[in-house]
Amino acid sequence: MRQTTLSGRDLLAAGLIVLIWGTNFVAMKIGLRSFTPFQLGAARYLFAMLPLILLVRAPRLHWKWLLLYGMCQGVGQFGLLFLSLRIGMTAALASVLLQTQLFFTALFSFIVLAEKPGKPLLAGLGLAALGLCCFAMNYLLPAAGAAAATTALGFALCLAAASMWAASNIVVRLVQRAAPEFDALSFLVWCSAVPVLPFVGLSLLFDAPETRWQWTAAPWQGWVAVAYLGWVATIFGYTMWTSLIKRHGANRIAPFSLGVPVVGLSSGMLFLGEAITGWQWAGIALIVAALACVLFGGRLARPARAQEPAR
Repeated sequence: MRQTTLSGRDLLAAGLIVLIWGTNFVAMKIGLRSFTPFQLGAARYLFAMLPLILLVRAPRLHWKWLLLYGMCQGVGQFGLLFLSLRIGMTAALASVLLQTQLFFTALFSFIVLAEKPGKPLLAGLGLAALGLCCFAMNYLLPAAGAAAATTALGFALCLAAASMWAASNIVVRLVQRAAPEFDALSFLVWCSAVPVLPFVGLSLLFDAPETRWQWTAAPWQGWVAVAYLGWVATIFGYTMWTSLIKRHGANRIAPFSLGVPVVGLSSGMLFLGEAITGWQWAGIALIVAALACVLFGGRLARPARAQEPAR
């Protein structure tokens, strides 16, 4: 791909995406005050698909790709994430833990696509493993008086959500192989139709009867949160992100994702009054270091190799 300079408009778009996705977790917490996790999932994807599904043509792809992505990214990633946030996970910590999808993606790429991880990725995996150990220590050796805002089950569900995000990344890689010129917006809109019925079915199976049909009684804050999740974070955010990657390449755009946990942490503490324990701060630092190692490690290694004398 020909290298292009990031314009001021591109930098503004990247910053706006980081802001949207970082505050996305606060919107989830607010939405869960009005809806059950399964109801919030159904509502999010109803907003994501409407009204665009009436205006955008279906992508020229086999239906199995829409089904796979919709189930992995919709029911898998966000279903588990919403359950995690309801059972015991802060918005601030979820914004960091969800970034472990990068390492799950590497593992699945090795298993499914036979792609071998490079040295920066292996180093990042080591740092991420240490970070997860710190998070585990938060439950094994809790600090005296620390607020029990997170639980081990909520932590496990959040990691499971990250693994499902990684699975959806593999689906996208397979779709690119099958149809390199597929339209990202059309793909995203039509995939958003897939999780709606599964979420409705899960709500009928597991939600308490008195909560099943209370959508009309939800306060306006809950519906604003749903609109933000469906239209702003999903359609607007992912469309801008895909556009930047198409123009400048993933390697130049991906480092901006490091800003998401920073905004997520700040917004969770600022708007929701969430607290972070010492063990969690240590885990956060190691996870962010691991992400930086993966995103920048290859760039730092190349100049060093270039300076080595020829033999």
